[in-house]
Amino acid sequence: MGRNIDRIDLGDVPAAMLHNPGGVSPVLLVCEHASNRIPPHLDGLGLDQDTQNSHIAWDPGALAVAQKMSNLLDARLVASTVSRLVYDCNRPPQAPGAMPARSEIHDVPGNTNLTDIEKTERISKVYNPFRNMVSDTLTASAKPPVLVTIHSFTPVYMGQKRTVDIGILHDDDSRLADAMLALAPDRTGLNIRRNDPYGPEDGVTHTLKLHALPRGLLNVMIEIRNDLIAGPASQQAMAAFMADLLNDALTETKTKSKPEEQCRA
Repeated sequence: MGRNIDRIDLGDVPAAMLHNPGGVSPVLLVCEHASNRIPPHLDGLGLDQDTQNSHIAWDPGALAVAQKMSNLLDARLVASTVSRLVYDCNRPPQAPGAMPARSEIHDVPGNTNLTDIEKTERISKVYNPFRNMVSDTLTASAKPPVLVTIHSFTPVYMGQKRTVDIGILHDDDSRLADAMLALAPDRTGLNIRRNDPYGPEDGVTHTLKLHALPRGLLNVMIEIRNDLIAGPASQQAMAAFMADLLNDALTETKTKSKPEEQCRA
């Protein structure tokens, strides 16, 4: 399985890509689980092709929706080009799930007993470039930026069917999530919930905590059930719905003060 190779080789593809770099929207879209690419020398981490194509390796449909939202909003988009199993860019290096030896019901042989050198290489070659691209893009924004991360989730997890269609997730700052959740019921019959099927307690808000909260930026994480975005037509429809909902929610929040300003009032 190539475990004698200590240095990870991404070839000619960078660990992160910036789409629509000239976008004028204040929104920065981020797709941490955009790709299921595993560098060839890692031999698929010991997984068969079906597993490499499954939701444990990436978020199916998420990149397509994010790209379509990028076009609709004229927003920039930072997307990972490496499977979450090589390194999950929505986890800090110290998190067990950053380079998981097991994901849902699947063992990941290529991540078993990783050496410190192997872990450091993945952090250096995958996580750090992705993190830096998000940070640098936010810093370069002409307008106060808004951070929006796009994910998808499997309809059945650990044998249990999920009933939520879309999750609107947040950490300590719920301003944008609150506005989206308030507007959503009048826009769709889809089951849209707060911090479901995941929440901050599951460690999924790392990107928001790292980049948005310290800067006081409006932010939200969007989770879409992947069977709802399985093809181009449904991806386009979902992107249009989410772009409209996000735009209207941003309008709603413009007149509202930041949480720390409310505390001083």
